[in-house]
Amino acid sequence: MKGERFKVKIHCKKCGERFILRGIMDEQGHIETGFRQCICNNKDAFNIETDD
Repeated sequence: MKGERFKVKIHCKKCGERFILRGIMDEQGHIETGFRQCICNNKDAFNIETDD
């Protein structure tokens, strides 16, 4: 659903850091959190989970 907020858990595969953020569903069905990179400069290797 567009505009619905989700709890998003992001786990970095390189350093193991974990982040818990709030995200909003965009028009294409993707959840946008504003997260861009981990503190270890990793931009690609993440496990991402949402709580519906």
